[in-house]
Amino acid sequence: MNPVTNLLVLIGYFLVLMFISWWSGKNADEASFYNGNRKSPWFLVAFGMIGASLSGVTFISIPGWVNATHFGYMQTVFGYMIGYVIISQVLLPLYYKLKLTSIYTYLEQRYGNNGYKTGAAYFLISRVIGASFRLFLVAGVLHLAIFKPLFTSFDFPYWGTVAITILLIFTYTTKSGIKTVVYTDVFQTTFLVLAVVLTIGYIAGQMNLDFAGLVQSLVDDPNTQIFHWDWKSNNFFWKQFVGGAFIALVMTGLDQDMMQKNLSIKNIGSAQKNIYAQMVMFIIVNIVFLSLGALLYQYQSFAGIGAVESSDQLFPIIALKHASPMIGLFFILGLVAAAYSSADSALTALTTSFCVDFLGFESKRPTDLKIRRIVHLSFAALLFMTILIFKEINNEAVIKQLFTAAGFTYGPLLGLFFFGILTKIKVKDKLIPLITILSIGLTWLYYTYSPQWITGYKPGFELILINGCITFAMLAIARESKQTQEALDNEI
Repeated sequence: MNPVTNLLVLIGYFLVLMFISWWSGKNADEASFYNGNRKSPWFLVAFGMIGASLSGVTFISIPGWVNATHFGYMQTVFGYMIGYVIISQVLLPLYYKLKLTSIYTYLEQRYGNNGYKTGAAYFLISRVIGASFRLFLVAGVLHLAIFKPLFTSFDFPYWGTVAITILLIFTYTTKSGIKTVVYTDVFQTTFLVLAVVLTIGYIAGQMNLDFAGLVQSLVDDPNTQIFHWDWKSNNFFWKQFVGGAFIALVMTGLDQDMMQKNLSIKNIGSAQKNIYAQMVMFIIVNIVFLSLGALLYQYQSFAGIGAVESSDQLFPIIALKHASPMIGLFFILGLVAAAYSSADSALTALTTSFCVDFLGFESKRPTDLKIRRIVHLSFAALLFMTILIFKEINNEAVIKQLFTAAGFTYGPLLGLFFFGILTKIKVKDKLIPLITILSIGLTWLYYTYSPQWITGYKPGFELILINGCITFAMLAIARESKQTQEALDNEI
C-alpha cells in the first residue's frame, strides 16, 4: 500500500471530522460541551454509540476470537440486552430525574463526599488507561503503515505519530465537546461498519460465493457455534450471559463516557428509545463482525495463507497484505474510526467529570471556558504521556494486565450505585474508599488463584459481578449506627 495515498485519505477523513466540528459548533455555548444543550437526536446517538461501544482493540480482536471461542461472544451480547433494559428502566429515569451532567453526582447525594470522589476517581483512572491502551495500538498501526515509510530520509519518531493522533482529537472536540462527538460518532461508526462489510464482500468474491453461498458457508462452519456449556471454561454460557448483563450495566450505564451521550437527548422517553434501538443494532453489528471472523479463517485456508502468531493479527494481515489496496485502505480507516469514536468521547467525558466532580462546576461555581479548556488540554497531554509509557514498557502482556486491572475499578461502581438504588441504608462515608480498595483486592485474588483452586477453571466476565457483590456486602456491614440512621432520616 502506498503511504502517500494512505496519508491523503487520512487527511481527507480528518478534514471531514473538522467540518463536522465546525458545523456542530455553530452557536455553541458551554452547555454544548457538557450536555449538547439536551438536543441530540436519539437515533443518531443510538447509531453512533455502536462505534463508541467498540474500539480499535475489538475491531481487530472480535474476528480473531472466532477460532478459539467460535460465536460464543454472542452469549455476552445477549447478556448485554438485559443490562440495557435495566439501564433504560432504572438508571436513565434516575439520571433524568436528578438532572445530572456527571452521573457520579448521584453518589454525593446518596453517600457523601468520599463516596462521590471515589466513584469519579475510579472512572478517571479506568478511562485514562483504557483510552490510552486503545490509542497505543492504533498509533502503532498508523506509524508503521503511514508515517514511518513516508519519511524515509530519517526515522520518524513514534511520539510524533502519537502527538498527531492526540492533537487531532483535541482539535475537533475542544469547542463543542459532546455536541460534536454525537455527530462524529455517526460518521466514524459508518466507516467502521463499512470496512467490515467491504472485507466480507471481497472474501466472498474471491471464494466465488453469492449471498446464499455465503450464508451456507457460515451455517456449515463449526466456528459459528454460539452456545457453550462447559462450566469450567471462560466461554460457559451462563458466565458469558450474566457477565454480559453486568458489563453493559457498568461500562455503559455507570460510565460517564457512554451516558453523557444519552443525557444529551432532550427527554427520558427519547433516551429510552435510543437504548432500545442500540440493542437491535448492536446484535446485528456483532453478528456481522463474527461472520467476518469465520470468513477470515475460511479465506486463510482457501488462499493458503500461513499461520499467524496471534489471532489479533489475522484481520490486519489479510486486509493489508492479501487483499486489494481498497480493502487495506478501508481497514485502516475502520481501525482509526473504531479507536477515535471511543477516544474522542473519552477525552470529553474525562474533562466533564473532572470539571463537575472535582472542580465543582455547576454546583459550587459557574462553568469557566478557560479552565475547562486547560483541563481538556491537560487530559490530552496525560493520554499522550500514558501512551509513551506503554511504548517504553514494550511488553504486550504487561500492558494488557494494566488494561485488565483498569476494568476492575468498574466493579465497585456497580456495588455503590446499586446499593444506593436498592436500599435506604446509610453508610459510613469515610469507609467507602477503603471498602472499594478491599473489593478490588479480593476480586484480583479470585482472578489470580481460582484456576489453582479449581483445576481447569478459567475466570471470565463474572469478575465484575463478584467485585460488585463484595462492595455491596461491605457497604451493608459499614452501615451507620441505628441512632445515626434515625437522626439522618429525621433530617430528611
